[in-house]
Amino acid sequence: MSVTAPAGFRAAGVAAGLKSTGAKDVALVVNDGPRHDSASVFTANRCKANPVLWSEQVVQDGVVRAVVLNSGGANCYTGPDGFRTTHAVAEQVAGHLGIGAVDVVVCSTGLIGLANDRDQVLAGVDAAYAGLGADGGDDAAAAIMTTDSVSKQVVVDGGGWSVGGMAKGAGMLAPQLATMLVVLTTDAVVDAADLDKALRAATRVSFDRLDSDGCMSTNDTVTVMASGASGITPATGDLTDALTRACTDLAMQLLADAEGADHEIAITVLGAATEDDAVDVGRSIARSNLFKAAVFGKDPNWGRVLASIGTTGAAFDPADLDVAMNGVWVCRSSTPAADPATVDLDGRQVSVTVDLKAGDARATVWTNDLTHAYVHENSAYSS
Repeated sequence: MSVTAPAGFRAAGVAAGLKSTGAKDVALVVNDGPRHDSASVFTANRCKANPVLWSEQVVQDGVVRAVVLNSGGANCYTGPDGFRTTHAVAEQVAGHLGIGAVDVVVCSTGLIGLANDRDQVLAGVDAAYAGLGADGGDDAAAAIMTTDSVSKQVVVDGGGWSVGGMAKGAGMLAPQLATMLVVLTTDAVVDAADLDKALRAATRVSFDRLDSDGCMSTNDTVTVMASGASGITPATGDLTDALTRACTDLAMQLLADAEGADHEIAITVLGAATEDDAVDVGRSIARSNLFKAAVFGKDPNWGRVLASIGTTGAAFDPADLDVAMNGVWVCRSSTPAADPATVDLDGRQVSVTVDLKAGDARATVWTNDLTHAYVHENSAYSS
């Protein structure tokens, strides 16, 4: 399962003492090759954590041989010493593997402003290196969890080659290329440029469409490493499809584990003039606290959907909008239609369909409801 399913990869997850619970908190994923092609996308937040600042430089040449991750502290806004910790961690991994630190991506997750104890992290790196194995994917996936209730892993079989992946995230899930910490692996033979195109195509319709709470993190990173160990070069479309399937599966796992959520909501916008219009409308609905609170209360309040649509610059006629909730068209031509009382919102899965009647483009954005539990979780967050 997970990142070690494709050939050529080892992983480990260990407890280094960064978490007060004593749970695993340092993960290491190593690409043993023979190739080391890579691609990454990062948060669009201008306020970036030290590991992101480091890793953005690492990935420039398309070569990544290892990813090291810690939970328990974000190492964000921890001053120059925090960046030195990131550099030291990369150097520690590189020393063990006999490679350059410039080929090591570093990721951290947890509270902003919390400085990770450097000695603890470095000791965790040592332990993770010692524990590396082809069966270490499960431990690695567990070690990157923060408020996650379960680990998130995926494997997609490409037929002689495969894609594996792990992710963490249960809050601060908002778009702009990447939306949490994700490590993807593949044993396909693919150069870095093609891998980059495939990854960006995959994240555009998966992680970039997941908008749990509208809050963009400072640490978000998605990295894919290709070992080439299968000896198979898949068609570009097949690679993109496999990565998209893996990213979408992980995105849905993240959505299902969103902090305090009672409902997962799929917002599909039809009849848009452009795909961008469809995404903008879906995202506006997904970010409406009024709408999300209504779903939590099992109230099919389509008026809040229309109000959200109206805040966008998308092309549509405000007097001719259709809205369905769980398949019931409660609004036709911007007027009441089916009785909202016939909409069943008891289950976790909720669908909202909007027809803008302005074109042929469409898109789906995923979100969740706003609950008391979410407020409680984020009023006393602990990494």
